[in-house]
Amino acid sequence: MVLCFSVTATMQAQILKDTASLNLLKSGVDDIYNFRFESAHEVSQKLNMLFPEHPVVYLLNGMITYWENYPLIPTSPSRNLYENDMRNCIKSCEERYHPDDYAESLLANMGARGMLLLYYADNNLSDNVFPMAKTTYRYIRQCFNYTSFYPDFYFFTGLYNYYREAYPDAHPIYKVLALFFPKGDKDKGLRELETAATNSIMLKAESSFFLSHIYLSFEYNYQKAYIFSKSLHELYPGNLEYQAAYIRNMLLLKKYDEAENMIRLSNNISENTFFRSQLTIFNGILQEKKYRNNTLAQKYYNEALNDISVFGYYGNEYSAYAYFGLSRISEINGDRQNRKIYRKKALELTDYRKINFD
Repeated sequence: MVLCFSVTATMQAQILKDTASLNLLKSGVDDIYNFRFESAHEVSQKLNMLFPEHPVVYLLNGMITYWENYPLIPTSPSRNLYENDMRNCIKSCEERYHPDDYAESLLANMGARGMLLLYYADNNLSDNVFPMAKTTYRYIRQCFNYTSFYPDFYFFTGLYNYYREAYPDAHPIYKVLALFFPKGDKDKGLRELETAATNSIMLKAESSFFLSHIYLSFEYNYQKAYIFSKSLHELYPGNLEYQAAYIRNMLLLKKYDEAENMIRLSNNISENTFFRSQLTIFNGILQEKKYRNNTLAQKYYNEALNDISVFGYYGNEYSAYAYFGLSRISEINGDRQNRKIYRKKALELTDYRKINFD
């Protein structure tokens, strides 16, 4: 749809420049990440009244849809709503160019592109990933020129600097492709992500989450990952994804008592099927590792695999944890055939083979 401007370009830019509007936006973002969706919708409505069809409002609405339907998968009824809001945000940013507003426009554009890429990658929608990634690269390069405008841009420069070097190292098949892109700097990327995690307007949580993921899955520094997963959970205790990441981190550090207490509390607060499947896997790990009750652990792992299967590719990483556990139990039981079958299945599902709880 063609964007109709009902306010002037100056007014359009004021969401991030006007203190009252900015504070309202920040409260809406906090509501989203803490799963307070009723309040988040109220903020979105207020901003839309002040700035009709503003790209940042499209982005905010897309973020609400993404988290309110956690986990958003290809069969989710709200998938089209999510994609439409993000694509409308991108379109409205690119249909106009005003130098005075460009930093805000670029930030909204990159936010929408980043959220779409996250959704596509998490669901293995490669036919959508590659076209979006191809058109996004030139905007990533522009982010390096705008970090002084908004600290959120450090999220994008940090991701580029880190993954440009770390991803080809972890996946050598991409080393030739990486030669076509300017070199990055892993240490600088981590510093930039930390700056974004501390100071961002909209991407504070995403920056901390990626830092936790990087330290866990690429650096294998579980203690450093724990710092970020713990702070994220404390900042947004209502967020189910961050809660699961925090429990996983505790289990990897063998903080079994702390993890068990949180699992026990979590069992009573959510009906989200995906989250409950994650908790079931965590209970399996506890029974296997803390209580040495392999019979009950095996029961939990199989139950979780059945429940999480409806989420397809999105659930693969957690399914792999269950298969790794079943493989270990089979080995203890002297069942070599199933040990190999389960481990092979786990390795097929995971992108991070060292995160296995062995």
